[in-house]
Amino acid sequence: MNHSTLTVLLHRVSAPDTARGLEPVLLVVTAAALTGGGIAWLVNSPDLAGLLWALGTVAAVVPAVGWVLAELRHGHGGVDLIAVLALGGTLAVGEYLAGALIALMLATGRTLEAAARQRASHDLCALLEHAPRSARRRTDAGVTAVPLDQVVAGDLLVVRPGEVVPVDGRVESAAVLDESVLTGEPVHVERLRGEGVRSGVVNAGGVFELRATATASDSTYAGIVRLAQQAKAGSAPVVRLADRYAAWFVPLSAVVAGLAWLISGSAVRAVAVLVVATPCPLLLAAPVAIVSGLSRASRLGVIVRDGGALENLGHARTLLLDKTGTLTRGRPRVLGITARPGLEPAEALRLAASLDQYSPHVLAQAIVDTARERELELTTATDVTEEPGRGATGVVDGHRLAIGRLDPGHARPAWARGVDNRALLDGAAVAWLALDGEPVGAVLLRDPVRQDAPRTLRHLRAAGIRRLLMLTGDRAAPAQEVAAVLGLDGVRAELGPADKVAVVRAEREHAVTVMVGDGVNDAPALAAADIGVAMGARGSTASSEAADIVLTTDRVDRLADAVTIAQRSRRIAVQSALGGMLMSLVAMAAAAAGLLPPAVGALLQEGIDVAVILNALRALRVDQAVRPAVTPEAEALIHRFADEHLDLQDVLDAVRDAADRLSDGSGPAALAAVEETHRLLVERLLPHEYAEEHELYPALAPALGGPEATATMSRAHSEITRLSRRIATHLELARAHEGLASEQIDDLRSCLYGLNTVLRLHFTQEEENYFSLAP
Repeated sequence: MNHSTLTVLLHRVSAPDTARGLEPVLLVVTAAALTGGGIAWLVNSPDLAGLLWALGTVAAVVPAVGWVLAELRHGHGGVDLIAVLALGGTLAVGEYLAGALIALMLATGRTLEAAARQRASHDLCALLEHAPRSARRRTDAGVTAVPLDQVVAGDLLVVRPGEVVPVDGRVESAAVLDESVLTGEPVHVERLRGEGVRSGVVNAGGVFELRATATASDSTYAGIVRLAQQAKAGSAPVVRLADRYAAWFVPLSAVVAGLAWLISGSAVRAVAVLVVATPCPLLLAAPVAIVSGLSRASRLGVIVRDGGALENLGHARTLLLDKTGTLTRGRPRVLGITARPGLEPAEALRLAASLDQYSPHVLAQAIVDTARERELELTTATDVTEEPGRGATGVVDGHRLAIGRLDPGHARPAWARGVDNRALLDGAAVAWLALDGEPVGAVLLRDPVRQDAPRTLRHLRAAGIRRLLMLTGDRAAPAQEVAAVLGLDGVRAELGPADKVAVVRAEREHAVTVMVGDGVNDAPALAAADIGVAMGARGSTASSEAADIVLTTDRVDRLADAVTIAQRSRRIAVQSALGGMLMSLVAMAAAAAGLLPPAVGALLQEGIDVAVILNALRALRVDQAVRPAVTPEAEALIHRFADEHLDLQDVLDAVRDAADRLSDGSGPAALAAVEETHRLLVERLLPHEYAEEHELYPALAPALGGPEATATMSRAHSEITRLSRRIATHLELARAHEGLASEQIDDLRSCLYGLNTVLRLHFTQEEENYFSLAP
């Protein structure tokens, strides 16, 4: 994509539409006329009040006629047509106050719609700002910067640290890349010589050379920009709820007025019909309900760009979700720590974090964060060096440490082979810790599922979402595991931006489709969906600008709130609009029969307007929240026990490590590991479980519907206590016999592995079901 193309695109996405400047002016004029007339009426100047209200009505009639003609040229009419008829009717019969009110409502609606349309196309700006403008080409004369449109296939390019890869190509030397802009995955990827690299990714390592395989315009990143343009252009505007009802209400009103005039011979009856057919139930009721829903959603951190998006969300049936940053946290967390016999897992973590505290790598930050959460005291490292793609080395406590990859040719001890197997089964990355050249520990890291994701998906299904799919650029194995944990209907893995757009378009053919994502790579898919939802708290600007809905808090459960609010708001809007029109139809019949003169009809219509507006305002509240409301005291307990869960992760590691030691042998080292594990259970874990049972669960019971809601979790506490006592009994027998008997080994190991499994499941259930109730 060359510089001139970027300039054209930037102009296209930022050029103002001067035709839209009329709506705010009309809003100011009609508001001033209505307010001025009200003041005049209060100071006993009815003639001046009538004049001001009439001027406000006339001010709205002129542009409204233009809007109606424009709509008719496109083959449809809507609320604006009935508004023109009503405005003309109020002028004809002298009901200037009603006319001024209708004029203000018309101007307000048009202004809100114009503001919503002006959200246009800033999604491309973020994409374009990220796009490179030049490249560094190596020739016999040296390295020179050239405009991007001069790069051709076969050129040898130099990419410096932190620079964006300008075109698609193959690396001529090893490179460490941040590909999150395309895949959404936060982990850096190492590309070896000869491997392909796509434009748009960032060099996260040292300088490397790239052999171009495509021009800028044919490269991946330019394709993403084009996809965002095409997808946005292909998203048809949502038809307003009011317009759909106006499609039959407008001609019916005109027919009734015409028949009244024809049968009675009185034009007054026709005007009376038009007055009571004023579109306030359409102009006000539906928009008030929708705007109330928008207000309600915004208080929960859900920003909906316009009423059409909220209305559409109310009858969505398919939900597509990106994995990284949407269903998962978007950053790695320590899954487990394994250490060689004789070294405690906590000490291995401390050593690894002491060295990694100087590294900016995303895995290093996760290791350091975990060590600090567990309150381990880190040591200052010296002589620290870091090799991109390999890891860091340095001196800690007088020993040469290395953290990162192991040398492929290095012989691995038996305990290390178990780490490889676990990493494969759990879909985890491994950071190996080597002490003086020998592997002594391993830290397994994985991007965990969000605590609020399971509850959110359950509530989305309850709200009417029938199909839940995950779209991700990640590998199939970890994606399938996340999908299985969350009970999704399907998963599409290893997708690029174009693949995601294709899936979105295919799903749109069957149902109203919502796409949720947070990365630049998700922007085209968000734009292509019926409703795009961006995780805006940590997501990219491009995804937020391409979306119809932005979650400003880093909580996916807000999406379930938004769906509930959208459904309720739409239901109330329909009730208000239909109820108002039904009452208007009755009044129209009475006016056509001569029972309602225009002045009385105008007063009656105002009563109808007040009734439907009051009903529409019910959308400001939600009868039942998606998440049960917890008291401040319960919320404080949730935060306390959530912190304790983080602090107890080393106990869970110790339980598994003790079981692993028993698998390697039943000697004094294995027995010592079990003794230490039992001490941790008695001193730290069991008091935590007791406090949860007697403090947290009673505090949550009222919000969850009673003590039965926590009964199954209480049963888990009993099982944890039972297994701990069984381990204690084994230790008493071992002391009595001065060692573990052979017949004890299998049962004790089973107890430890079982306890580890129960604890991890129990912790996960509490975090998903209880801890997710608090922000």
